Amino acid sequence: MMSQPTTPGERSYILLTGATGYVGGRLLKALEGAGYRVRCLARRPEFLRARVGPSTEVVQGDVLDANSLAPALAGIEAAYYLVHSMGSAGSFEEQDRIAASNFGKAAREDGTGRIIYLGGLGEQGKGLSEHLRSRQEVGEILRESGVPVIEFRSSVVIGSGSVSFEMVRALVDRLPVMICPKWVRTLTQPIAIEDVISYLVEAAELPLETGSEIFEIGGADAVSYGDLMRTYAAERGLRRWMIRVPVLTPWLSSLWLGLVTPVYARVGRKLIEGVRNPTVVKDDRALRVFSVRPRGVREAIARALANEEQGFAQTRWSDALSSAGGRKAWAGVRLGSRIVDQKTAETTLSPAAAFAPIRRIGGQNGWYFANFLWRIRGFIDLLVSGVGLRRGRRNSEYPMVGDALDFWRVEAYEPDRRLSLLAEMKVPGRAWLEFEVEPVGGGSVVRQTAIFEPAGLAGLAYWYLLYPFHAWIFRGMLREIVKRGKLLKAPEDNHGPS
Repeated sequence: MMSQPTTPGERSYILLTGATGYVGGRLLKALEGAGYRVRCLARRPEFLRARVGPSTEVVQGDVLDANSLAPALAGIEAAYYLVHSMGSAGSFEEQDRIAASNFGKAAREDGTGRIIYLGGLGEQGKGLSEHLRSRQEVGEILRESGVPVIEFRSSVVIGSGSVSFEMVRALVDRLPVMICPKWVRTLTQPIAIEDVISYLVEAAELPLETGSEIFEIGGADAVSYGDLMRTYAAERGLRRWMIRVPVLTPWLSSLWLGLVTPVYARVGRKLIEGVRNPTVVKDDRALRVFSVRPRGVREAIARALANEEQGFAQTRWSDALSSAGGRKAWAGVRLGSRIVDQKTAETTLSPAAAFAPIRRIGGQNGWYFANFLWRIRGFIDLLVSGVGLRRGRRNSEYPMVGDALDFWRVEAYEPDRRLSLLAEMKVPGRAWLEFEVEPVGGGSVVRQTAIFEPAGLAGLAYWYLLYPFHAWIFRGMLREIVKRGKLLKAPEDNHGPS
């Protein structure tokens, strides 16, 4: 059977499952950008609607509920299957079997032209981990439906936010000395998230001569897990020592991982049991069929870090925190390489009045709470060759982007709305302090966010040891900002001198 490609204007809806996930969220933007008409299947549509384009449709449904799939698949030419149950309680393998069977059957009954699925690399056999075996079994179940399936099998996906990359990041960032068992020498072929997305998008138009197809995809380099960690360390400017030991099985390593990277413990333990399996491309047919030319490991990691930097610059911290869900913890939320701690206060003041103390902060006006501690911190900074508090601020009323503000630098300023400060004091990492004011009802909400990107173990120790003091100071400062806003009479125009 051959499926003829069409142009974006002619085709019916493309169905995307897993649009709230790591790969699915990025694929959604790529499909919208390419002009496709996208329909997303979501268990909670209200969480997704704000994140899709105006032409994208969001429908309620669950792959574990067979009766909910028919409306979502009606009129669909191609369906992306990007869901899995590894993060759920119970047997993820059995849930994945049920979900794949439901989806394949519904796609056949609705006449779906093709299913595009992203699975995992690994040679079949008794030694294959439960996770990789389940990923490949899902592909088999989808093909058994009779609908043509394009299955991609990939190794580690490199991109800020992918579970595999975040585990590597957590290990390297937190452990200056790593005990490396035999499995660290296992070969893998990491692939950049951008290249994965390019393969998935091209698959929507791929002519299918023989029905279903399986493509193995990977980056330009086959490396060991140890090499992957060393490359990440080099890109982050970290020095790490790796000591090889003959013991420490993947199972024992998974327990240790749960202590070192608790955020990813439940999923990470299942993933790390598969590191004993080499995940390298044996069939390079994808390079001949698709136009994608995958990046190497170093470039993939560098791009992941650069894209993360850009994403943080463009993201409102409130949005980032609300999307973090269950990842909240004491001393802030881990978002990529950064720790974000946010505090809010509501007031009956207008946004202009609430923002007035914020735009005046620092210099001769002080920091509104525990100023003696700010002065001590500035003196300590001078002792270690930092800038201290001696710079003050250029204008006591109105900041400008690029201004020095004590030992901060104004990185962003939006009158009556936002002030973002980049730290220039000596710290083991990078730090930001951001204030935002938004109208709420008849008043405003003032949002204060501390962001820290620790440099290795010293940076983590700095953040967590000083967090009780920082939390006390920042809570007091936010409280005083609201009080001072009530005392100040904000002028009608706070935009500053023209």
